[in-house]
Amino acid sequence: MSNYSYLSNADPKAIEALYQQYTQDPSSVDEGWKKFFEGFDFAQESFPMLPGEEATSKKSAASVLVSDKEVQVRNLIHAYRTRAHLRSKTNPVRERRDRKPILDLEDFGLSEADLNTEFNSGAEIGIGRATLQKIIDSLKYIYEGAVGFEYMSVRDPEKLKWLREKIEKDALAFKPSHDQRTRILTKLNEAVVFENFLHTKYLGQKRFSLEGGETTIPALDTIINKGAELGVEEVMIGMAHRGRLNVLANIMGKTYEQIFNEFEGNAKPDLTMGDGDVKYHMGFSSQVDTPSGHKVEIKLAPNPSHLEAVNPVVEGFVRAKGDAEYNKDRSKILPVLIHGDAAVAGQGIVYEVVQMSQLKGYNTGGTIHFVINNQVGFTTDFDDARSSVYCTDVAKMIDAPVLHVNGDDPEAVVFCVQFATEYRQKFGGDIFVDMVCYRRHGHNESDEPKFTQPNLYNIISKHPNPREVYNKKLIDMGEVEGELAKKMDQEFRGLLQDRLNMVKQQPLPYVYQPLEEEWRNLRRSKPEDFDISPETGVKQA
Repeated sequence: MSNYSYLSNADPKAIEALYQQYTQDPSSVDEGWKKFFEGFDFAQESFPMLPGEEATSKKSAASVLVSDKEVQVRNLIHAYRTRAHLRSKTNPVRERRDRKPILDLEDFGLSEADLNTEFNSGAEIGIGRATLQKIIDSLKYIYEGAVGFEYMSVRDPEKLKWLREKIEKDALAFKPSHDQRTRILTKLNEAVVFENFLHTKYLGQKRFSLEGGETTIPALDTIINKGAELGVEEVMIGMAHRGRLNVLANIMGKTYEQIFNEFEGNAKPDLTMGDGDVKYHMGFSSQVDTPSGHKVEIKLAPNPSHLEAVNPVVEGFVRAKGDAEYNKDRSKILPVLIHGDAAVAGQGIVYEVVQMSQLKGYNTGGTIHFVINNQVGFTTDFDDARSSVYCTDVAKMIDAPVLHVNGDDPEAVVFCVQFATEYRQKFGGDIFVDMVCYRRHGHNESDEPKFTQPNLYNIISKHPNPREVYNKKLIDMGEVEGELAKKMDQEFRGLLQDRLNMVKQQPLPYVYQPLEEEWRNLRRSKPEDFDISPETGVKQA
C-alpha cells in the first residue's frame, strides 16, 4: 500500500484550505503538514512536468496532492516497461508460464474504479492525457504482444531513451507496405517449400531442417536489406547446422542445383579444400542486390559440428577486415551470429565472445545475435537445460537489449530485426533477437522426437507452418488473394524439380569458392606420405 494513501481518503477542500494557510504562514500549521507542503513545493520547483502536462498552480496544489495516483500510474508504466516481457505472447506452441510479473492494478494502489479517470501520465507513452483504461490498453499492445522487450537494465541514458521511444512509438506505428508483405510471404514460401522438397526427395538424409523456424529466412533478408540502407557494405554470418542449407539456398544464393548435386553424391570430398564431417559445413560467399538498389557482400563462415565454435572466427574476420579494408569504420561490416537456444545458454564460448565484445582490442562495432529458439536442445527440454528465465540472459552481462519474438508472426520478427539493425548501426553495440519457434522433426530427420517430448510434439504435428499462418493473416486482411500462396508454392516447387532434373541428367563439377581458388596450388598431404620416411640430416638408427 502507498505511504500516501491517506491523501486519497482526505477532504480535498480541507487540504486546500490548509495549504492556503501554510502559504501565508508556514508556522501556523501542524509540523507534519508543514513538512509535507515543503516537500510538495520542492517537487514542483525541482522536477519538470511531463510533455503535455500543464503546470499546476499553487491554488490547485491540494488536488494534486490528493491525486497521488498520478505517481502510481507512472509506477505502473515503469513496471510494464521493466517486466511485461514476462507476459508477452512469444510462444507459438506452448502456453506462457506465469512468472508473476506484478502488474496488477492493486500492486500500485489502483483499482477498477480508476479506469475511467484521466491521467497526465499518458504523455509518458506518447498518447497525451488519457484514461487509465486507455493507458493500460496501450501498454498491453506495446509490451504484451508478439514481442517481449527486455531493455530496462540498459544503463546508458542515451541508449535507454532511444530504446524506449523507438519501442513505444514504432511498435504502435509499424505497418509493412503491401510490397514488404509480399516479399515476406515470398521468402517464407521459399523456406517452407525448399525444406519440404528436400524431405520428399531425400527422405532420411540428414539436413537439420529449419522447419518450424522458417521465419529465419525473411529475418536475415531484412537484416541485409536494412543494413544496406544504413551503410553496411558487407555482412558476415556465423551459424551451426540447423537451417544452414536453407540459408545457403535462399539467402546466400548458392544455386539449388549445387545443393542437389551434393545430395546426389556427385561432389567429391577430396576436392574440398579443407576438412569437415558434413558437406554443408563449408562456407560460402556471394554478392546480393537489395530492393533499395545497394550491393552487399555476404559471407557464411565455415563451421564444424561444434555449434558456437564459429563465433570468434566471425568476430575475428570482421575485426581484421574492418581494420584493413574499411579504415576501422565498424559500420561498414556487420557480424550476425545465429545461435540455438540450448547452445547460446550452455556453451562457454558464447560467454567468452560476449565478454570480449566491449574490449578495445576486440570490439567489432556490435553484433546482431539471432537465436533460433526451438525450445529443445537435441532431446532436452529447456526446463532441464538451464536455470535462467531466458536462453539469452548472457546479454545482461553487457547491457545488451533483448527482443523476444514469436516466430509465427513474421511481421513482428521483421520489426525486431529492423530494430536490431538500427540499434547496432547507431550505437555500435550488441543486441539479441530471441525468435521463439519450434522444431518440426527430431534433432535430425532420423530421430523420433515423440519418444522424449510426446506432448509437445502432439501439438507441433497439428500446428501449421509459419507460411500458412502468415498467408491466412494476409487473406483475412485482404492483402493477398487466396490462391497466391498456392501459386507461389507450385511455381517454386516446379523450379526446384527442374534444377534437380538437370543434376540427375548431368552432374555438376565442383565449384571452388574464391578463397579455395587462392589455395588450390598448396600441396596437401596424401595417405602415402605417411608411409615414406622423409629424408633428413639425421642418420637412421
